[in-house]
Amino acid sequence: MTNRKIEYWVIPPHADGEFVANMEEVLETYAKPYDPTRPVLCMDEQPVQLIKETRTPIEATAKHPRRVDYEYERAGTANIFMFTEPLSGWRMATARESKTKVDWALEMAELLDGRYKDCGKVVLVCDNLNTHTKGAFYEAFPPAQARQYVRRLEFCHTPKHGSWLNIAENELSSMTRQCVAGRRIGDLESLREQIRAWSTDVNKTQRGVDWQMKVSDARCKLKSVYPAIKL
Repeated sequence: MTNRKIEYWVIPPHADGEFVANMEEVLETYAKPYDPTRPVLCMDEQPVQLIKETRTPIEATAKHPRRVDYEYERAGTANIFMFTEPLSGWRMATARESKTKVDWALEMAELLDGRYKDCGKVVLVCDNLNTHTKGAFYEAFPPAQARQYVRRLEFCHTPKHGSWLNIAENELSSMTRQCVAGRRIGDLESLREQIRAWSTDVNKTQRGVDWQMKVSDARCKLKSVYPAIKL
């Protein structure tokens, strides 16, 4: 039998001008000082499986750990949205039944009408998923209202193969490990309660993000992705 090796890439294996352009734009965005009137907001999302218990777990005692039956019931899926402001040490996780354009637009509108209602512009760092678009607002709201939301957003897209540049992905990974992974959460409301509690608890520590990578670092350490200029 042939032994096949698989290579996984988090950056392009070859020079890619589009990757470089988007990467440097993201890095420049992170390098700017905090401006509460023009905050930088990162967002990411992921689907999760909802799982119900078929028998009531037996709580832990002095002699036994918590006991859970190995059988479970699949209860559909949900989608977690993660939003984080790296420089203010704030993050919020929410959940919906699906991950359509309308779902995303409704989540963004809630933030623009709530936490960011007094901000003239919000810089949004996100990937190029086809649900993260200006047009999504027009599928969820009347044209005039949709235009108001779009006017207040400045998109900063991470490059393809560059999801590691999105700080919200790191927060989402932490939340998954600390709150969701290895647990059986059987319905959407329970999921919302759990991730809301996680967000509140972590926000109390006010942990900011000390992003170290600068454009100058990328030009030095990631030379292989910069196109060679032929004179």
